[in-house]
Amino acid sequence: MRMEQYLTFTDLALWEVIVNGDSVSPVASASAGAEGPIPPKTAEQKLARKNELKAKNTLMLAILDEHLLKLHAYKDAKSLWEAIKDRFGGNKESRKMQKTILKQNYENFDASSQEGLDKTYDRFQKLISQLEIHGDVISQEDANLKFLRSLPSAWNNIALIMRNKSDLDTLSMDDLYNNLKVCEYEIKGKLSSSSNSQNVAFVSLDNSSSTYEIVNTAHSVFATSSKDQASTASYDDDVMFSFFSNQSNAPQLDYEDFEQIDAGDLEEMDLKWQVAMLTMRVKRFIKKT
Repeated sequence: MRMEQYLTFTDLALWEVIVNGDSVSPVASASAGAEGPIPPKTAEQKLARKNELKAKNTLMLAILDEHLLKLHAYKDAKSLWEAIKDRFGGNKESRKMQKTILKQNYENFDASSQEGLDKTYDRFQKLISQLEIHGDVISQEDANLKFLRSLPSAWNNIALIMRNKSDLDTLSMDDLYNNLKVCEYEIKGKLSSSSNSQNVAFVSLDNSSSTYEIVNTAHSVFATSSKDQASTASYDDDVMFSFFSNQSNAPQLDYEDFEQIDAGDLEEMDLKWQVAMLTMRVKRFIKKT
């Protein structure tokens, strides 16, 4: 690819000689008993010979030293180019194996929470491009869904909403990336806030603490807080205010968005909300006592 780009940019005639061969060079006549090529005579023949030599020398300069001796034996640029493709492009079996490996990498593609959205997108785009070179074109919808499902857990809610968008089959990867980029600042802020705060119910407990103990602790918190109705009402107001203020920079949902979300996904979101509320209540209770 780089050879083609360089030659077509510097001198298109050289690339045409490499691809099509030298069609105007004189050929030695057998009846005349001449040996080897006949020296060019016309201006057109001289130009063709000059382009032929320049094209071959340009290709030779791009080849690593350990391959020079083998590839130097080819007499013209076209045959040299075919030898380069055979040597470095692989045969049918090796290309088939490369395609299989790339498809496996696509199926197992996963994002790391440490690498960030930019690097994840660059890796995914490179993988898609490599598959296309090997003749395996991924549909737009499949690529978008695969990328959204590969994002870290911090992106779950945003990815869920975007996966249920009706235009996912026509949305380009660049547009999807830019839409996610808008939300990245908020995601990073939440991750930073989560790592700096101490979640009493789920983080500060010893590893030996069981799920049963966590549930019992939460149950006692609810029982204690229910004794003081005024305090509970004030707390609920604080929680609701905090929740909606934190959502001010998040993507807003229309009624159509909720209708498109699967019932199971809605149930999962509801459970996550309940767990978050439980965690906040435990943290507030421990802080007061």
